[in-house]
Amino acid sequence: MVDSAPMSDPLPDPAPAAAPGTPAPKGSPKARAMTRAAVRHAAPFLVWIGVMLVGSLMHLTPSSGTEEAASVDVVSDAGLYAIRTALCLLALVLLRPWTHYRGLFRARHLPAALLVGAAVFALWVVPSAEWFRALAPGLARAYETWCVRPFGSMRDLADAAAKTAGLYAPAATGWPLFALHMVGTGLAIAVAEEFFWRGYLLRAARTPDFLDLPIGEFHALSFLAVTAVFAAEHAEFAAGFLAGAAYGLLYLRTRDIWAACAAHAATNTLLGLYVLATGHWEFW
Repeated sequence: MVDSAPMSDPLPDPAPAAAPGTPAPKGSPKARAMTRAAVRHAAPFLVWIGVMLVGSLMHLTPSSGTEEAASVDVVSDAGLYAIRTALCLLALVLLRPWTHYRGLFRARHLPAALLVGAAVFALWVVPSAEWFRALAPGLARAYETWCVRPFGSMRDLADAAAKTAGLYAPAATGWPLFALHMVGTGLAIAVAEEFFWRGYLLRAARTPDFLDLPIGEFHALSFLAVTAVFAAEHAEFAAGFLAGAAYGLLYLRTRDIWAACAAHAATNTLLGLYVLATGHWEFW
């Protein structure tokens, strides 16, 4: 006997899962969440840059005057740096970009972070050191040709050192403002930059839904592009590129954003102590 009951329609195939990083529809809850995460990562760094640009464009500090527009001299350069530090730290504390990562800094990554930070510090200061120029004049000349001359000359660096000392040295600013500068360079901007460049932009260069992408996944094009833009922030492009590559590889290898923050903080703190001890204020 044949069953004459009508056959039910087959169940539809389930919709294929979106590939990691596939942008969510605009206006969807996920898209809005990704936008909020992007703001949390980027805003502290943008606050830092924004205060610097406002001070420069509005000629608020003594050093920001030009032949066309004299400085209004509202605040000292060290004072504006202290304001940048305070606002950047406030943005970090209020936005807490670290909430998008599991746990805090893992102690087992500290030795590697400190080693990378010290190596980047050495990379930055050794090629222009007097003892290195005497020991390896050929390498020193190559450094000046490829890493310094595109942006000026060794004399320009010496002039920058004298000018910067007059703006930021403790003898000019007092120790409280110098200490705030150390906090700014060794903590505020080091952490803000790593959450922006490595935590956010390294993945956002590939997709707006950047949190979908695994932290430890290496993507050559985005890595090189972000490292190059990071380097363009610095007068010594080659050293800046190698520094950005070192922080980035440490971040990818450890899958720990705090390891990159610690390395960057170590570099900047060592630079601060170095300029204080040697008078090489061009690095400040």
